Amino acid sequence: MKALPYREGSWFALPLREGGYAIGVVARMAPEGRIILAYLFGPKRDAVPVLSEVENLRAEDAVKCLRMGDLGLVNGEWPVIGVAHWVREDWPMPSFFRRDPLSKRAWLIRYSDTDPSQIEQEDLFSNYASALEEASVCGYGSVEIKLTKLLGS
Repeated sequence: MKALPYREGSWFALPLREGGYAIGVVARMAPEGRIILAYLFGPKRDAVPVLSEVENLRAEDAVKCLRMGDLGLVNGEWPVIGVAHWVREDWPMPSFFRRDPLSKRAWLIRYSDTDPSQIEQEDLFSNYASALEEASVCGYGSVEIKLTKLLGS
């Protein structure tokens, strides 16, 4: 198996569809890759920054925290900037939710702290209109589109 070009704590540049970059950090990864949890940051940058420009960002500064595929990192379209001092506890695994529009029911989803692809707990959730992120895995193209819209042009 080929070694992954990233690990927990890897900072990366995420290209926006209309030019420029958002920044991300891999907070969790499935043991063999494919699915990661990443904290994502603005503002839009015109060029890929160096590590010293992003390493002081914190979880609370993130504009999004998503479960996503790692293909952008694996195929090199999302350049890895580097790895700074990494303290896993500073980057918690958030709860997510899923909803069923037909029954108008919602569920609070908690994923494993060591594997963002594994559901650890799923409970009925009373807040159908929750602001939590959906419990889905975003493809790398959809992440680029979401961040492009969020950060504007």
